[in-house]
Amino acid sequence: MKKLRIKKGDTVYVNAGNDKGKTGKVLSVDPSKDRVIVEGVNLVSKHTKPNSKQPQGGILKKEAGVHISNLQLLDPQSGKPTRVGYKFEGDKKIRYSKKSGEEI
Repeated sequence: MKKLRIKKGDTVYVNAGNDKGKTGKVLSVDPSKDRVIVEGVNLVSKHTKPNSKQPQGGILKKEAGVHISNLQLLDPQSGKPTRVGYKFEGDKKIRYSKKSGEEI
């Protein structure tokens, strides 16, 4: 399995594509496809038939996956995009921001 530097619950910045410049919270990560679903980013229209959940049916707006290479983690201190580094404290592996050095 691939090692991804972005995890569920992180706040990320979109640095490429139609939603460039937007930020959002990571809802899910799919490591096998290198895709991430981000809240409010890459919205697509989903046409649904009427069913028990949606008696009206119609068109729903839903988030689609974004490739992980188009995202950067936001620095918790400055709120700007940053790269992610790893360091070991004892036998724990900790992610940290390369920009400020603060733990994530």
